[in-house]
Amino acid sequence: MSINKEKYEWIINKLEGNATLVAVSKTKPAEDIKALYDLGQRDFGENYVQELKDKYEQLPKDIRWHFIGHLQSNKVKYIAPFVHLIHGVDSFNLLKEINKQALKNNRIINCLLQVYIAREESKFGLDEKELHGLFQLHELNELKNIQITGLMGMASFTEDNDLIIKEFTYLKTLFDKYAGQQTSNLKLQTLSMGMSADFQFALNAGSNMVRIGSMLFGAR
Repeated sequence: MSINKEKYEWIINKLEGNATLVAVSKTKPAEDIKALYDLGQRDFGENYVQELKDKYEQLPKDIRWHFIGHLQSNKVKYIAPFVHLIHGVDSFNLLKEINKQALKNNRIINCLLQVYIAREESKFGLDEKELHGLFQLHELNELKNIQITGLMGMASFTEDNDLIIKEFTYLKTLFDKYAGQQTSNLKLQTLSMGMSADFQFALNAGSNMVRIGSMLFGAR
């Protein structure tokens, strides 16, 4: 077993019940996830559809599974029966597919819209203009089997703490701007930002969900 119990308890203490910890368990064996589960952790994040499906089948059914990778439309059907929250939604077409698969499973699936806040080309997400455009779409109201419950973003991978803080603050500003715009399937409550290296900056900027892997499970 390679989980860090002391670090887990330290993180939980830092969150003080104000933010949800999503333990990023990608590439980690089921027994490590179960060890963290036995300490009380229930929210786990996975990046790959097949791996998530396999772990769902092996592990306790009260785990809340978060899909935090880049989701392809043709793979939505494999996780639609059980996924708790899909983090990285970056297009209306993907929302439509999630809605379609949720309907087939008689479920409403919660989604976070991914906003591009970093300076790196490798990151995915909507820019501010695209986010605004999506919220204005009349067709959005027709998707009855999804709920857009928040935003997520990833800061630049950098030693420049001021830049990281600036990016997180910007995302919080966008979150606040649209938090009052509520419809039948849009109610922003979750701001998912912050990972192992920068989650304390994210919390200070207003994050209420952090995604932490290497601090809990060790380096991949």
